[in-house]
Amino acid sequence: MESLGSSLPVPNVQELAKENISAVPDRYIRPDREAAIVSGSDGIPNIPVIDFQSLFNGESAPAERERLHRACKEWGFFQLINHEVNTEIAEKMKEETQGFFASPFEEKKSLSQVPGEIEGYGQAFVVSNDPKLDWADMFYLVTHPVYLRKPHVWKMLSPSFRSAIENYAIETQKLVMKLLELMANNLGMKKEELHEIFYDGTQAMRMNYYPPCPQPELVIGLSPHSDPVGLTLLLQISNVQGLQVKMDGEWIPISLSQNVIVVNIGDIMEIISNGVYCSVEHRAIVSHDAERMSIATLFSPNMNVEFGPAPSLITPETPPLFKRIGTPQFFKNLFTRKLQGRAYIDDLQIEKRNE
Repeated sequence: MESLGSSLPVPNVQELAKENISAVPDRYIRPDREAAIVSGSDGIPNIPVIDFQSLFNGESAPAERERLHRACKEWGFFQLINHEVNTEIAEKMKEETQGFFASPFEEKKSLSQVPGEIEGYGQAFVVSNDPKLDWADMFYLVTHPVYLRKPHVWKMLSPSFRSAIENYAIETQKLVMKLLELMANNLGMKKEELHEIFYDGTQAMRMNYYPPCPQPELVIGLSPHSDPVGLTLLLQISNVQGLQVKMDGEWIPISLSQNVIVVNIGDIMEIISNGVYCSVEHRAIVSHDAERMSIATLFSPNMNVEFGPAPSLITPETPPLFKRIGTPQFFKNLFTRKLQGRAYIDDLQIEKRNE
């Protein structure tokens, strides 16, 4: 299959941080960075917590499913506890990811992105030589379906890293399909509509490394964006915090535990729900003293389908708000753009007619 996108090579931030620099190079300085609400301030909300087991417990299920529905509509984010992802498999995935970023630069460099491809070690969404850069490195690869995997990336993985990725991919795939079915039911969608879109869908992983920074207030670890996928599952590796969510125009710092999975609604799920669920802007900031790592598992539709607002949700009172688009074209368009807020999903909206 032809490439869906690429990213230009950029300097390695982890190696730059090792040089003990006292000032951040100009290309990383973000004068447009907005301040966040101070952590610990009174009244700061945190994203909802959903108990996965309670979603299926007869007595508690109705109330917990309503909480899930409200979280998807109002926040677009929630923390999932008792989520059934095998603890040993999740811990092994964390361990292998830490080991990868701790390995010598030359070893990581052997997995660098190649021209014309987005997968591998580097950064994403660098489409020209002049944009500001994030203070982070990433390792990105497609895990499912197997025919989309890049052999030149997978053959370079150590057997233990490859096994950890495959096992974690299976666990998260099972979880996300259960969540999607619950969301479809909450939305009043027909079950076959969801099945057609996400059966044998695309799954990818983005492992993020945010090095310590001498001037963290000047940089951004991951630029503000909404996720251009169906759902994202985020696994925090350490206790170093950095995730911030934009609510009502304010950046809210989110306190995460290593024992939960953070789920967020992506642009595609907002489109399918016809705007009932919200894909919310978020970003990552960095620390002066400590490294931060996370694993984002990204779930998207089957590559052979076209998607748009679910037909069962369209009525004269709720007309479609978004255009229909094929999955390959969605991603081709995505990877030729700079990562910038909600700009991509906004471009997919159907223009409102003049009253």
